[in-house]
Amino acid sequence: MENGDDNGVRFRHRNIAQMPTSDQDSPGNGECGPGGEHNQSIGDSHVNSIGKFEVEHMISKKLQLQKKAECLKKDLMREFDNRVNDFMDSLIEESAGLEPAPLPAGFSPPDKDKSRLGDFRPPHGQGKQFVSRRSLLDELFEVNHIRTIYHMFIALLILFILSTLVVDFLDEGRLVLDFDLMVYAFGQFPLVVYTWIFMFLSVLAVPYPLFKLWTQTQSGSSGHHRLYSFLFGSVFLLYQFFGLGFLPTYVVVVNSLPPASCFIVILEQVRLMMKAHSFIRENVPRVLAWAADKSSPGPVVPRVSQYVYFLFAPTLIYRDKYPRSPTIRWGYVATKLLQVLGCLFYTYYVFVRLCIPQFRYISLQFFDLRAMVLGVFTSILPGVLVLFLGFFAFLHCWLNAFAEMLRFGDRMFYKDWWNSTSFANYYRTWNVVVHDWLFYYVYRDFLWISQKRFRTAGMLFVFTVSAVVHEYILAICFGFFYPVLFCLFMCFGMMFNFILHDQRKGPIWNIIMWTSLFLGHGVIICLYSQEWYAQRYCPLNEPSFLDLLQPRSWTCKRSVMSN
Repeated sequence: MENGDDNGVRFRHRNIAQMPTSDQDSPGNGECGPGGEHNQSIGDSHVNSIGKFEVEHMISKKLQLQKKAECLKKDLMREFDNRVNDFMDSLIEESAGLEPAPLPAGFSPPDKDKSRLGDFRPPHGQGKQFVSRRSLLDELFEVNHIRTIYHMFIALLILFILSTLVVDFLDEGRLVLDFDLMVYAFGQFPLVVYTWIFMFLSVLAVPYPLFKLWTQTQSGSSGHHRLYSFLFGSVFLLYQFFGLGFLPTYVVVVNSLPPASCFIVILEQVRLMMKAHSFIRENVPRVLAWAADKSSPGPVVPRVSQYVYFLFAPTLIYRDKYPRSPTIRWGYVATKLLQVLGCLFYTYYVFVRLCIPQFRYISLQFFDLRAMVLGVFTSILPGVLVLFLGFFAFLHCWLNAFAEMLRFGDRMFYKDWWNSTSFANYYRTWNVVVHDWLFYYVYRDFLWISQKRFRTAGMLFVFTVSAVVHEYILAICFGFFYPVLFCLFMCFGMMFNFILHDQRKGPIWNIIMWTSLFLGHGVIICLYSQEWYAQRYCPLNEPSFLDLLQPRSWTCKRSVMSN
């Protein structure tokens, strides 16, 4: 191609050299003599300079076109790759929708109620689609560069262990291998097991039989369908509030369970309540749709085995069938459970080496803004480590271990939240399991009830529900009310959700998101650690209700100094 361009330039140069420079220099004007020859030589040199300039201009233009072509090629390849990925994802979802699995629940009320409900109701077949896919980290760990980051965290754990052993040896003159903090955190474990067995048996004995009895009332020709629905719905709500809500909390509070044991009971309580709601929410509309048209001899009632499988499955969205993997890889299960155990010890060393030495006596000091700011920034490292360890241990290892044992095919428990450039995307991708439940049963049902008129109010309602549940878990497990997480959720979380929205795409927004996460977790670790030790150093003998609401870390220093 370059030779062709050069030949074209030479040919053009010869044509220019043979052309007269002006009408006055042409032979037709009769100027053929020495003066004419002199003018001809000047014209030839002028033409040569023009040709040289044009050649250089053509070369520079060619280089610019090459650079533009390279940039255009990269953009086209990136765009093509994104389009192919989007197309494949949509194709997978469509193919899953064509499978003969039962469709998600669609609410089809009687004809006389359709006009009152309006056109916006949960559309039939537009719920969450489950497809067979691996977890994202399992795919990323096949890349050597990503697996190296995992090795770096293991090396950091080894350094934590070595530093603890060396310090204990220098202080005590021997190796101290008693994990006193771990033993304390998981204390009264038999009571935890008995409480979990009670909660699980109650979920087996109440929601499913209650739903089956209600289905029989809808199958008959009695005209009291609404009354039966109200009665059975009231019994289910009472069970949710007292059976699963009050009794486990009462056991935790009365017996003063330590934090880790308390987290097991309360998190299982919330999980079973969400699963029971999902089972009723997905199956009741199917029975109502059948009762409206009676297109089959009887309504579709899930089997007990399907309900039990759902109670153990790593999802909060009920389906009669899920995509299943062909075999169980027990080596994979053992690896994930060992990684969960490793993360527990990792968290233990983070608190022992980074949190306890810093906050053990800080509550006995006078309030100092400088000490508070330094405490927040010092808490960023343990806060971020706890964030990563909690994500990796639960959302990746624990859920994948149960998914493998149950041959549960859809392993998308999270997405690439670390690439988020907006908090809206972070909330959607950090915990997909909980996000799906909030989206389908809180946000979308709120829009259905409000006739799709209050989207902002629906988003605010979702934030409120999530913040209240998170604060409830921390208040019960820590034994005090200190709404730091609630304020971060409702104030900064809501603000960042609208400021850092999905239109923010540049790398700078990802940096801003990570900075906010680091700072937020530093604030959480710092303030909750101070309040934890303040509650121990400054207990109240007969606290009033207002004393329980007031953080002890605000007054503990004055109480100690006055005593």
